[in-house]
Amino acid sequence: MTNQTFEQLKKTYESGRTRPLAWRRAQLNALRRLVTENRDAFVSSAMADLGKPAAETVLMELNLVAGEAQFVRNRLSLWTARHPKAMHWMLQPAAGWTIAEPKGVVLIISPWNYPVLLALEPMADALAAGNAICLKPSELSPNTSRLIAELVPQYLDSEAVRVVEGGPKETGELLKCPFNHIFYTGGGHVGKIVMRAAAEHLTPVTLELGGKSPCFVDRTADINVAARRIAWGKFTNAGQTCVAPDYVLATPDVAEALAERIAVAITEFYGEDPKASPDFGRIINDRHFERLCKLLPVGTVPPEEPSSPLVQVASAVGAAMDMVGRRFNAVTTGRGGAGEMAGSANNAAKPTAGSNMAAADDGATASAAVEPSEIHKVPGVFDLAGRIVCGGKVDRAARYIAPTVLYGTSPDAPVMKEEIFGPILPILVVEDAESAIRFINKRSRPLAAYVFSRDHEVRLTFERQTSSGALGYSLPLGHLLSSRLPFGGVGASGIGTYHGKAGFLTFSHVKTVVTKPQFPDTLRLVYPPFNEAKAKLFDIIAKFS
Repeated sequence: MTNQTFEQLKKTYESGRTRPLAWRRAQLNALRRLVTENRDAFVSSAMADLGKPAAETVLMELNLVAGEAQFVRNRLSLWTARHPKAMHWMLQPAAGWTIAEPKGVVLIISPWNYPVLLALEPMADALAAGNAICLKPSELSPNTSRLIAELVPQYLDSEAVRVVEGGPKETGELLKCPFNHIFYTGGGHVGKIVMRAAAEHLTPVTLELGGKSPCFVDRTADINVAARRIAWGKFTNAGQTCVAPDYVLATPDVAEALAERIAVAITEFYGEDPKASPDFGRIINDRHFERLCKLLPVGTVPPEEPSSPLVQVASAVGAAMDMVGRRFNAVTTGRGGAGEMAGSANNAAKPTAGSNMAAADDGATASAAVEPSEIHKVPGVFDLAGRIVCGGKVDRAARYIAPTVLYGTSPDAPVMKEEIFGPILPILVVEDAESAIRFINKRSRPLAAYVFSRDHEVRLTFERQTSSGALGYSLPLGHLLSSRLPFGGVGASGIGTYHGKAGFLTFSHVKTVVTKPQFPDTLRLVYPPFNEAKAKLFDIIAKFS
């Protein structure tokens, strides 16, 4: 079935149907209507899949898709026109230009966390570039996947745009087809599978992955503003956002106050009981819920009801031993002796419970051994995960985890071994900006990094000495919302960019075209045979080149 879909799309593309600007504009107009006319249906599907608030679905998904479609539509004439380029003087008279042409039949594999935005926004860019499209929505958000599959053929050209539902089996079959470009959003583990499959056909890929996006805060920041913005960026969509602040590095003079102020901001946003708030979402499924629970301090989450008294006793003993072990590790790490430092490095290299499962699809990044001097040990904090400032409450049946702030987290804690992708925010106490930069640079390059500091030198140092997909000063998620800014990762956080013109170019091949009149044939001067006169001419040309 998947191969038949590919062959149909290939036939449509080769007919030239998708190339005219009139067709592209009509499809982009239809895409806008698709999201605006079915707003309530998308809100309901996102609520069913993720418990996502209606306002988040509208503001962070539907409006962004409609805005992207309009943005690229209005600029098609400019982007698809010939762009003249100067030719070398030796070739004159001659002319050259570039022109963007469609890549062909493209595959878009979208994730579950923003099931509308991350499926239809890259589709807008691919339509603008004139491609035929196969969309594979995530099976983990089944209601939204089903809705997209129903609506796309009603609004878009069904011969040029197809939706394939299903799970890993269907995705694997699609990856066997020789698409002209593959656009994947998700975790690093599946990203590697996609890249290996693409290599079989030498297919170019765009990989939008993730990582642990750090957030640095120092004493020059307005703590109240920083707390509200960090809380908003982190807990939107219950923390299931690829560019959400993953952890905070705060200097000792503001760290504890910041943690308490973020807790206040959470109450301002979601009330005393976030579980009852219509503005706070839920975890996508049981597997991710259990993974997140393992990142909390020991004893925070009550275990599932054991099946027998013997199992109950064994569970209690195991939990107690785990707690003692974590506290012992925390104490020995804090001493900073040579033996303890070596032990810390060894422990950091070992997988922890749950650390083999990434937040989105095994997009985890293991940390390198970190010098103890870079992270301050907070007195009275014995669990590696830190002390719970707020939150920590869970409801398995509802897949609810309260917005949780952890203070005094150790870099060796399980919560620091993988992308969190949930409503848990660890705060680490770091000596200064330089220590924070060293800490960040010892880890895989993140999808985003955020800095809350009014010190110009600090901001400039982060810009010059760290590498991330994007850098935000006092603004989390900001680059995600603009069609004028390229969005993408670097290194382990992704390959390639999209949004606006960057997205148009991602789905286009920029072809170089050159022309030279046949008369006069000035190239005769460089044709063989190469005699002495031509040799002297070449010497003269070299002096002026």
